Amino acid sequence: MILELADFSIQPGQNAAFEEAIQRGLKTVMTHVEGFEGFKVNRCLENPQRYVLQIFWTTLEDHTVSFRESPAFAEWRAIVGPFFASPPVVEHFELVAKSA
Repeated sequence: MILELADFSIQPGQNAAFEEAIQRGLKTVMTHVEGFEGFKVNRCLENPQRYVLQIFWTTLEDHTVSFRESPAFAEWRAIVGPFFASPPVVEHFELVAKSA
């Protein structure tokens, strides 16, 4: 399994609208994408305009090829993109160790 971390800041005063939009986008778009295994969305306590989105993929290519090169990517960005104050920082991770 691959973990995608997307770290982004949204425009001030848009938290409620953004949180509704990201949940809608995840449920209506992402759940239908090949290799999508789940998600978590976290808001920063010290900087409420900052969010970290965790998406779990079966393979790296499920995100970087199957999703990014599909119409679903444009649909996803149309839902969440208008809230971004700057482009998100996206990185991928593989599990090395975990608790029991």
